[in-house]
Amino acid sequence: MKLYFHPLSGHAHRARLFISLIGVDADIVEVDLAKGEHKTPAFLAINPFGQVPVLDDGHGVIIADSTAILVYLAKKYAEKSWLPEDAAGAAAVQRWLSVASGQIAYGPCAARLVTVFGAKFDADEVIARAHAILTLIDAELASRQWIAANHPTIADVALYSYIARAPEGNVDRFRYHNVTAWLARIEALPGFFPFQKTPIGIADAA
Repeated sequence: MKLYFHPLSGHAHRARLFISLIGVDADIVEVDLAKGEHKTPAFLAINPFGQVPVLDDGHGVIIADSTAILVYLAKKYAEKSWLPEDAAGAAAVQRWLSVASGQIAYGPCAARLVTVFGAKFDADEVIARAHAILTLIDAELASRQWIAANHPTIADVALYSYIARAPEGNVDRFRYHNVTAWLARIEALPGFFPFQKTPIGIADAA
């Protein structure tokens, strides 16, 4: 198994984190985004979208898209609790996978893209979006420890990376105490793999 990865990509970190949490052996292939390796013909043959992460599980099985990789790994290699099989449980996880691809991508992820990668988003707009979704998630976590079930699921993994590094996009997440406690619970899981920090943005309150 190979995971095509970049250490500053939150999308790639989701996949790297889950691989570590479930203890699957994988060769980590770092793709140099600054040099445009993700746009070379060789990489585009693997993922025509020219994005990381990409999982190559061998024998022609190639999965692109971070949440698709989480689903694939959960179904093939992980305990069933990571992606419940009952209808209500699966739907609860999917709801938050959609949030990871929607409000998280257009909120804390976009804010961080401005500061870390120089993306041309309206910083005030994306920071406001980040606070809107963090407010909602903080309220959801007021009555539970995990976002989609009474145990960790791939929904927690999908949300973790960009929320953890939201301060790098000048998003002050430290006011959200339930979110802070939830991040600590994820970081205490056996096999946790940290997301590489940058010195940009708001200093870590810790």
